[in-house]
Amino acid sequence: MSIREIRAAAAALAILGCAGPSQQHKASLNYLLASRDWAGATRQLQESKDTEYASRDAVLYWLDVAAVLHDGGNFKESDQALDEAEQRLEALYTQSISKGAGTFFLNDTTDDYRGEPHERSLLHILRALNYAYAGRTEEAVVESRKVSAFLAELGSAVGSNYAYRDDAFAQYLSALLFEDAGRRDDARVSYQAAHGAYAAYASRYGTPEPPYDLGAMGRDEGEVVFLHYVGVAPRKASEAVQVAWNDALIAVQTTGSDDENAQVKNAITAGLSANAITVALPQHVQDPFVIVGSEVEVAGRRAQTLLVEDISAIAKKALEDRMGTIRSRAIARAAIKFALAKLAEEETTKQAGQAWGFLAGLTARAAGAALEVADTRCWSTIPAQIRMARVRAPAGRQTVAVRYSSRAGDFTNGEALTVEVKPGRRTYVHVRTAM
Repeated sequence: MSIREIRAAAAALAILGCAGPSQQHKASLNYLLASRDWAGATRQLQESKDTEYASRDAVLYWLDVAAVLHDGGNFKESDQALDEAEQRLEALYTQSISKGAGTFFLNDTTDDYRGEPHERSLLHILRALNYAYAGRTEEAVVESRKVSAFLAELGSAVGSNYAYRDDAFAQYLSALLFEDAGRRDDARVSYQAAHGAYAAYASRYGTPEPPYDLGAMGRDEGEVVFLHYVGVAPRKASEAVQVAWNDALIAVQTTGSDDENAQVKNAITAGLSANAITVALPQHVQDPFVIVGSEVEVAGRRAQTLLVEDISAIAKKALEDRMGTIRSRAIARAAIKFALAKLAEEETTKQAGQAWGFLAGLTARAAGAALEVADTRCWSTIPAQIRMARVRAPAGRQTVAVRYSSRAGDFTNGEALTVEVKPGRRTYVHVRTAM
């Protein structure tokens, strides 16, 4: 192996080690979201498409763009971005041939981003709300059916191994939308599903079941459904962890034995040793936010928002559920990289001498370390939580007065929204706070 080949290999490996959008990019986006500079956030995303998002992050890019457009009230454009993400997810889902062992040698970040199950549900939730905010009930119902089908398939696929098997808020929202469309039987089924899902939410995420029945509407009454998107998205950080060599051997022996990596595994189990190896594992991080709640007043009638979806808690538990698999793969991958470096050193020593062998081994180990980065990709423009208030109000143009509350429970000045309340109908409106 020549010096040029060694340098080229190291450079290629370092490039492949990228783990999605940088923390600086996410921090800048959060600042723009907190400032409600939707145009600025959209512009940053568009300008950083080729620098922060690799081709394998295409789904993530469209999800990030869609949520910002949604918050800015650009519902048509948001839906187009979500549709782009959904089509790409469907294409990835239907692929019959995976990237296989070659991907295993590198890093999970070399896979196309497929999103977490709760992110897939949220995709349909946002599409449904895009239509609901625009008063397009029938299109919103289509998304309700899609998320219901996805959740039914998810529940069958994961069984009891994972906490997230259903989405209570998606079922609750679907029930409301089915009622809006006059589909009472579908609404009843969704309410029942929401009831069961919220029972699980209470124990898993600390999210209690909200009340559903506000009673019959008056003759000249409508209902305002107010949604408050709270906080900044949870994120993942890469943490370096030292693992004992004996644990690494166990991980290698239990990750399969396809022909492509059999030689390397044989070298490891035949006596190649080290004191410890370093692996990178993802950590759940929730950055703090000041505004944690809200209350609304419409035509003299007040209601506090209730937590209906704790996205951060769901994301944290989802990572915990998968950590065993993530850890095993990371350890085995790091052990194999160490073995490859030793094999390269020995082979180069035989061909070119000890000095060249030492350089080859050193370069391979350095490149492997640079490549070992945890997969920290996640949808970074969504809120940490979703809260809801439902208020009955007289038909006609109404002002929705919003007051925000801090973690200490103090209410601060908020804002006023104008809505058109129609008799016997629901009007959906939302705000986003990220500070």
